[in-house]
Amino acid sequence: WEWELAVSLLAEMSACNIESNVISYSAALGACSKGEQWQRALCLLAEMKDAALEPNVISYNNAITACSKAEQAHGMLSEMHGSALQPNLISYSASIEACSRHLQWQRALRLLLEMQELGLEPDVPVYAAALGSTSGSTCNQWEWVLGMLAQLQGLTCSQLC
Repeated sequence: WEWELAVSLLAEMSACNIESNVISYSAALGACSKGEQWQRALCLLAEMKDAALEPNVISYNNAITACSKAEQAHGMLSEMHGSALQPNLISYSASIEACSRHLQWQRALRLLLEMQELGLEPDVPVYAAALGSTSGSTCNQWEWVLGMLAQLQGLTCSQLC
């Protein structure tokens, strides 16, 4: 498992008195994300802070992606805002993907609006994840879906390809 190797290398760095930095932690967080190890990713993020290392956008994006299968992704995005880091398209995309997995269409809508307020342009995968958040819902949100489809129609060919 790649994530286990990354985490163990991080521990070995410490044992050998090699100072870990944001890059080494972000790499381990990325491995945890790929290995779907959200609990370990949260622990690594906490370790970073305990070591007085300030997570960057990449650190948070990796943690959000790792947490997208759990309901922890939204908390990571909120934490990013609280740390004065500017979430980017990847941050929002992973958070909206988490909304899709948990059928949280209201939260997906809020995140889409937040993206637009920040001047971030949602792309097709973001819209697809947001639309996916409505499947299986007991609430009738057809007006919202139609609005999203209208926004998709406004995308140019270069944005779709």
